[in-house]
Amino acid sequence: MNILHLALELITLAHSYVQLFAPRLGDILTYPKMANRYYLDTMGCQMNERDSETLAGILEQLGYQPTAAAADADVVVFNTCTVRAKPHHKLFSKLGELRRIKQRQPNKIIVVCGCVAQIAAEEIRRRAPYVDIIIGPRNYSRFAAALAQRRQLGSSGEPIVVTDDRETIPEGLPVCRYTEISAFVNVTYGCNNFCAYCIVPYTRGREQSRQMTDIVGEVQSLVAAGYKEVTLLGQNVNSYGHDLAERVDFADLLAEVDQIPSLARIRFTTSHPKDLSVKLLAAMRDLPSVCEHLHLPIQAGDDEVLTRMGRGYTYAHYRGLVDAARQRIPDIAISTDVMVGFPGETDEQFRNTVRAFEEIRFSQAFMFKYSDRPGTRAAQMPDKVPEAVKQRRLEQVVALQNDIAREINRQQVGKVFEVLVERADPKSPGKMRGRTRTNKLMIFPGGEDLIGQLVPVQAEAAYLWGFLGKLPSES
Repeated sequence: MNILHLALELITLAHSYVQLFAPRLGDILTYPKMANRYYLDTMGCQMNERDSETLAGILEQLGYQPTAAAADADVVVFNTCTVRAKPHHKLFSKLGELRRIKQRQPNKIIVVCGCVAQIAAEEIRRRAPYVDIIIGPRNYSRFAAALAQRRQLGSSGEPIVVTDDRETIPEGLPVCRYTEISAFVNVTYGCNNFCAYCIVPYTRGREQSRQMTDIVGEVQSLVAAGYKEVTLLGQNVNSYGHDLAERVDFADLLAEVDQIPSLARIRFTTSHPKDLSVKLLAAMRDLPSVCEHLHLPIQAGDDEVLTRMGRGYTYAHYRGLVDAARQRIPDIAISTDVMVGFPGETDEQFRNTVRAFEEIRFSQAFMFKYSDRPGTRAAQMPDKVPEAVKQRRLEQVVALQNDIAREINRQQVGKVFEVLVERADPKSPGKMRGRTRTNKLMIFPGGEDLIGQLVPVQAEAAYLWGFLGKLPSES
């Protein structure tokens, strides 16, 4: 009797629990399955940033959603850079951090793409055998197929390697843009210059120009979607068109893009001094949407160093281009790249680079120490500059350039700039940030209703990075 009574109580209790939890259980059973997630880590230049937009577009077209942590992702993608040694080493450090996670989650797919993938596939396989896909920057049209193949194979088997640098870049790949105001648009892929220190021709292949109609069509679609600014990208935009059947050059392309209604601004990078033409400078002067900013890498201010680098110009030629640009466009801002400590660089040759910075007075400079890149001519050159000397030279040119940039900016305090407002400033509540046509950062009081608008802003205070300003109506 006691056993029967106990059984009845248990049945009653179970019934109560079913009544209590049935709605929640139903919610769990009918709740939609969480989407597959991807984590994308981009290293390097603007070309890589644009490539990552394509990689993200492909992943999202396949149903993946982004996540902020590699540990939470079903697919982890590293879009890599190997222009200098540091980002190359950084990749393997990040892959090392994923080793244990991969052991716990063997179905997590790890992808290495970009420049390291192209030239160091065997090194990746040796040092990180748990990487699933290795794919070069000319092969992203095959990314979706590689993912499908990897998922079909599961966690076993050799990595899938796709590194054909001769592949033609297809049009129409999906894209997930990171901003809604300014967009990158490729005009060329690859590089034919083979500078002595540079690995890019080996990682991105030979130069290929896109058809002008494809570029113009992409910009038109961006403008229709509300974008106000485009940056035309290439390892050397000045050589655009040399490989096309139609006889066109980069100045012709600028003229076509400039005619697109409602496009406020055109920027471009990077220009090579040996190919910069007077026609292009005239186009910059005459086309309303082309911004007054020219990024023109000098790399060194000494002719012997430039010759060993294989740059194809002298300092006098470079200085003549700067003078011609400033004569036609008096308010132009000229930025540059420079490398110190190239093999064989003497103290006197370095002083010539310092003298070039003093004479030209760049608005901004990206400054680096030389580092060997295996496979380049410079890596085999004798007379390597000691690390301590390279560091000292870098510090000297950085200090000089910072002084010059601050002085240039101070001279423009009080001037009213046209600013394309990009977003709220994350460090200054109640303030917005945007860029001038000369690519200077401007931070000023304003509301988020200004995002995406072109507004006049008066510079009130100058800093190395740009200006603090105010709307003229606040005066």
